Amino acid sequence: MITEYNSLASTPLKVCASFVRPSQTLPVRVKLSGPATDVMTDLSKVSVVSVRAATSMNKANAKMIKYGVRLLLVLDEEEQVAGIITASDILGEKPMRFLQQMGGTHADILVSDIMTPQSELEVLDIEEVKKAKVGSIVATLKKSHRQHALVATSLEDGCQLVCGIFSATQIGRQLGAQAQSFEIARTFAEIEAAIAHG
Repeated sequence: MITEYNSLASTPLKVCASFVRPSQTLPVRVKLSGPATDVMTDLSKVSVVSVRAATSMNKANAKMIKYGVRLLLVLDEEEQVAGIITASDILGEKPMRFLQQMGGTHADILVSDIMTPQSELEVLDIEEVKKAKVGSIVATLKKSHRQHALVATSLEDGCQLVCGIFSATQIGRQLGAQAQSFEIARTFAEIEAAIAHG
């Protein structure tokens, strides 16, 4: 006996239509003693914003502004991580140093010229992160003098998969600090002030 199925009715797609984007809801407020995963952007729940190394620095900056992020993963032609570029890279001294060495204008600077290449990146292991507290992530970022930390899981073939990102600004916000600066020292000072008043 063959089962018959009814077709579904369809309607025209409206001009105002958008689409569902993956989202992750992080707790508004956290404590240093809370789980580190409460302040991690989980890339299985949030699409990573990426860029190619041959993209202009100005386009990368515009992409950060559009998506409200301060870090882009730089991908190579095989969709593997070639590096990262941060708002600090773009808005800091790197572009000026590059222009002094190579000449040209801001419009000539590519992501590859100022990014942190894969060979200089370090990652935190997701299994360690799952056992860690928010305070340990703050201490790790402070010790490394970085605004961001990547989290990776190890694959059976020995490669790694970047699966999370920590942001000092995001952590500060969740701890109650008004960290809106690209300056690392100021961000951590604001985090410490929020902790003291918390």
